[in-house]
Amino acid sequence: KAKVAIEAIQERESVESLCKKHGLHPNQIRDWKKEFLSASHRIFDKEDLGKKVKCEEELISELYRQIGELKVDNEFLKKKLKPYQ
Repeated sequence: KAKVAIEAIQERESVESLCKKHGLHPNQIRDWKKEFLSASHRIFDKEDLGKKVKCEEELISELYRQIGELKVDNEFLKKKLKPYQ
């Protein structure tokens, strides 16, 4: 997707030739190009990137916490169910 968008931005080939080359519809290539250009400013926004990394780290931490809780719950239930088997 990004490769096609970059090729479209470079304008070395026409949209029609890119369509034939990648087997896509012209509207799809134009949409990807537009999307790429509208979001490209985020690449250089380090503050936004730092927030994203922090948010992802918090999410990972929360998920590990939940996994730990579920493991403890599973072990507890396994011990409680053993006498009934």
